[in-house]
Amino acid sequence: MTATAPEENVLTPRNGHAQRWLILGVICLAQLTVLLDNTVLNVAIPSLTTELNASTADVQWMINAYSLVQSGLLLTAGSASDRYGRKKMLVAGLLVFGVGSLAAGLSQSSGQLIAARAGMGVGGALLITTTLSVVVQIFDDTERVKAIGIWSTVNSLGFAAGPLLGGAMLNHFWWGAIFLINIPVAVIGLIAVVRLVPESRNPSGDRPDLVGALLSTLGMAAVVYAIISGPEHGWGSGPVLLTAFAGVAVLTGFVLWELHIPYPMLDMHFFRDQRFTGAVAGAVLVAFGMTGSLFLLTQHLQFVLGYEPLEAGLRTAPLALTVVALNLTGLGARLVGRWGTPAVIGTGMSLLAAGLAAIALLGGRDYGGMLLGLVVMGAGVALAMPAMANAIMSAIPREKAGVGAGVNGTLAEFGNGLGVAVLGAVLNSRFAALVPGAVGAASLPAVLASADGRAERERITDAFASGLETSQLVGAAAVLAGGLLAAALLRRAERTETD
Repeated sequence: MTATAPEENVLTPRNGHAQRWLILGVICLAQLTVLLDNTVLNVAIPSLTTELNASTADVQWMINAYSLVQSGLLLTAGSASDRYGRKKMLVAGLLVFGVGSLAAGLSQSSGQLIAARAGMGVGGALLITTTLSVVVQIFDDTERVKAIGIWSTVNSLGFAAGPLLGGAMLNHFWWGAIFLINIPVAVIGLIAVVRLVPESRNPSGDRPDLVGALLSTLGMAAVVYAIISGPEHGWGSGPVLLTAFAGVAVLTGFVLWELHIPYPMLDMHFFRDQRFTGAVAGAVLVAFGMTGSLFLLTQHLQFVLGYEPLEAGLRTAPLALTVVALNLTGLGARLVGRWGTPAVIGTGMSLLAAGLAAIALLGGRDYGGMLLGLVVMGAGVALAMPAMANAIMSAIPREKAGVGAGVNGTLAEFGNGLGVAVLGAVLNSRFAALVPGAVGAASLPAVLASADGRAERERITDAFASGLETSQLVGAAAVLAGGLLAAALLRRAERTETD
């Protein structure tokens, strides 16, 4: 049940915690590290396929294990931090994330790295929800908006700048260094949190919904497994169909469970509000398009165009720079006031779709076309994301604002995993159709190594480029359709409220 007891808060002067800006800096550093790990692995794909003998499906799981576990635990982690203590959960998150990073950096096989990434996802879920909760606690009403704005900008920077940092690290060190660099950050964060961050909790808050977390994680993992396995085993094969059916059945069980318990992880009644449903569809598909695109682009830049990891990271940076620059100007918020939420979300997602299409049609062999697409994508994300977050939060009762923040994070992480799985599967299917027998245990470098002569190698790289083009176009179509649906639902909700 919703808490009625007062918040236990070891804080502060009326104007907020005396060291609030220093604490915000520490929190943003931890948050940046967690979010970088969503995309930092993309530029390491050639190294992983060579040194760990990882297949394309293995690489998809290395990336998805992190985002799937996070998306399954975010809401439960938020409830646990409210009930048992935000400082405690922040410390626990840093510990788990640090240990997971150590295990990932020292992994000797694909299976070990996938397991370590899943462990990092547990720590990441605790950190993402708790950092925002602490920001809300240590700042008063007059400074809170500015502090959350800084926190949000760090989110955008961390997510989109992962390939750049990964490329810089791989230019000097082996692939494991991109994980080991997290350890000193986690240690510094632990010391700072213990010394600086005040404890706060709501002892009568909702109990964490552990069954809901388990069902949602297992269901999403099964559906993503079916999508990733489809190109290798065949979309109509028994294992793929059985796994997909099991995933849908478990997710149906999750919905029924959430409808019948007094403290649901996700209140399904929220979906009765068309603003919420429209914003949910948009949020998932924005993350789907951006993460899936980065996953594909870093491979295209290295496998097809021949760039080194750092060069590939630098060439994806315009996406991050555009998002951060427009977020700092507050353009999206101003346009919401002028045009309204539906129009801004529709415009932003149309720009994102146009950017994906530009990369597919103009960026195959020419970086100029890719640059144009990245900038247009960044503009679309910067417009759509704040408007959708506002739509989600406005559709949820004020007393459940923490749940709203958890929903927003969960949707983004689920969209991340879905983008990598679906667009990666489209790539694999197209590649397999053009180069029969190439998908499965073999990675692209292995296929290239076994090629007989220069002409055969060119045929393989052309097939890979064709698969990437098809994947980007599929992503563009999905994002555009989602944008139109989200805008229509939001506009209908606005008309219903005014009638």
